Amino acid sequence: MSDLKATVSETENGFHVEGYERISYGFSFLDGVFNPERNELAKMYQPWKRCLAIADANICELYGQQMRGYFQHYGIDLTIHKTKIGEKAKTMDTMLAICTAMNDFGIIRKEPVLVVGGGLITDVAGYACASYRRTTNYIRIPTTLIGLIDASVSIKVAVNHCGHKNRLGAYHAPMHTFLDFTFLRTLPEAQVRNGFAELIKISTCADLRTFDLLDQFTEKLISMKFGRADGSSQELIKAADEINRRGIHVMLKLETPNLHEIELDRVIAYGHTWSPTLELAPETPLRHGHAISVDMAYSATLAFMRKEISSEEHRRVLGLFSKAGLTMMHPLFTPELLVKGTEAIMKTRDGRLRAAIPYPIGSCKFLNDISAEEMNAALKMHMDFCKEYPREGAGIDAYVDSSDTGVSMEADEKDPVTGGMKIGGTFDAKAEMNKLKEEIAGAVGGNECC
Repeated sequence: MSDLKATVSETENGFHVEGYERISYGFSFLDGVFNPERNELAKMYQPWKRCLAIADANICELYGQQMRGYFQHYGIDLTIHKTKIGEKAKTMDTMLAICTAMNDFGIIRKEPVLVVGGGLITDVAGYACASYRRTTNYIRIPTTLIGLIDASVSIKVAVNHCGHKNRLGAYHAPMHTFLDFTFLRTLPEAQVRNGFAELIKISTCADLRTFDLLDQFTEKLISMKFGRADGSSQELIKAADEINRRGIHVMLKLETPNLHEIELDRVIAYGHTWSPTLELAPETPLRHGHAISVDMAYSATLAFMRKEISSEEHRRVLGLFSKAGLTMMHPLFTPELLVKGTEAIMKTRDGRLRAAIPYPIGSCKFLNDISAEEMNAALKMHMDFCKEYPREGAGIDAYVDSSDTGVSMEADEKDPVTGGMKIGGTFDAKAEMNKLKEEIAGAVGGNECC
């Protein structure tokens, strides 16, 4: 929640307004948030005796009955707006449909909307809440690993526009966020792997202890759903809980002084320099964690080439991505894409590249002086390194599928290059590259859409 206080004073030629915004929101670790024995969530809806929840089809199928039983137990009427989601549905149309649901429900000014789902849901529904009556309260219950340790930490909300990620959005803090890691029990392993990338991001550049734990328990963390799957050892549960708490705390410590991103040198932007262009480049988008992993792995190679990290540190970083089954190299990650991605991100970062690299593992520095020749040399070096790893650096389940979108995909086929899911046919890297080159040529020869 936020509260703005301002004053007005006269000047020689008119008036001057000066204001300060107070932002206040909290987080609660609460396994079993929809357990009727836990009343923390219900207390927030008792004043209204009703609740509008926004959730995707997967959440409705898995937890819809449990949600209804929980609110019924406390005498609270529950209405669920089921929305489609996925990077291609992260649009103004989806956001406006949520606004229509809020209008039909008759949301009262300070009544909170309940947002249940992964990072895409919290982004789009959060933007709807920021827009409806200019500001509407909301409560977040993230249900994916990315949602729990990354998207839930920020107050940024957004939709994609004109082929660009998060081009339209706002800064809108929730009233509260409940962190229930038992949702990971039903999360597909591919989605756990997807979220694992965000923990590599924060640990590589800001927390060596978390990096060491991720490196030690990689495969078990993913296969045993961060200690929430049956049969998890106490050692694993303890390590996972430390990773989750440290990861969120480090993210908050980095984000809190810069909630509105006035400072553009951002440690948590490691892996987010070229990945926004790469993620949406294939016809079927890459999962976010795989896209940023390509960017992070390449950035680590760039850091090694510039002698910012040692060979041993470089190998540790690449080895962690490989063990986790995350993508380190992709056929569309080319010199042409580097050009397009660099041009796009420099507009976002006020004319400077501000590429975050490990310096060394557990800390970070920013690069602004990289030439095209140096980027291409690092790319060639990176491709050669990736050939030494399983799958030559390709990821496992790298592309979005029905577990991301909540929609059944009738023509899912395995990508022959990466082993990930493709929708509607096999992956043609050459065709995708030609399409991307045409886009780049169009952007150079014509006017940009955004």
